[in-house]
Amino acid sequence: MITITIAILAITCIVSFIAFSNEKMTEDLIFYPPAITNRNEWYRFITCGFIHADIMHLAFNMYSFYLFGRMVEDAFIQLFGIKGRVIYILLYVIALVVCLLPTYLQNKDNYHYRSLGASGAVSAVIFVGIFLFPTMKMGLFLIPVMIPGFVFGPIFLLLSAYLAKKGHGNINHSAHIWGAIFGIVFLIVCSHFLSDYRPVEMFVSQVRDYLRV
Repeated sequence: MITITIAILAITCIVSFIAFSNEKMTEDLIFYPPAITNRNEWYRFITCGFIHADIMHLAFNMYSFYLFGRMVEDAFIQLFGIKGRVIYILLYVIALVVCLLPTYLQNKDNYHYRSLGASGAVSAVIFVGIFLFPTMKMGLFLIPVMIPGFVFGPIFLLLSAYLAKKGHGNINHSAHIWGAIFGIVFLIVCSHFLSDYRPVEMFVSQVRDYLRV
């Protein structure tokens, strides 16, 4: 059976590879705020998540998504039953939009600004995974040790905030931050209304147990 994670990954890879050699397709799908402001091309909030700058950009995002997506998709099915797959799709798609709202508000008339990639949605999935399994080991670039997710998460957010403030490079660090925050809020809200699972209490409990060891 093809999982939702594999389906999203496959669609993203296919669209990205086609766009690599099709400049018009990239221009039609990329997140370009003036096109949204002046031509109401709101679809760009979503379509930009299915194209990437190059193979390395695509590979990094999809590898991260694959690792965490399988885990989160399975967890959603356990938590929400038959609705779990639909909720998982909503997490990913809505995250594509929400993570770019601050960027849009800052650049809605900026004719020099463009953004692409699934990083914001991937961050949402990763941070849902961290919130569900806070003691799982994760690695950071340049740090040759594995650290628990509840430590990795704040470090990642602080580093992203620092890099966003510096404003160097072509990476939209703001999308990472807002995607991560949205993922956690989405999990808490959906759990409250659609299941008996209480992610905040379970997160605190798992971290406490880990620190007692």
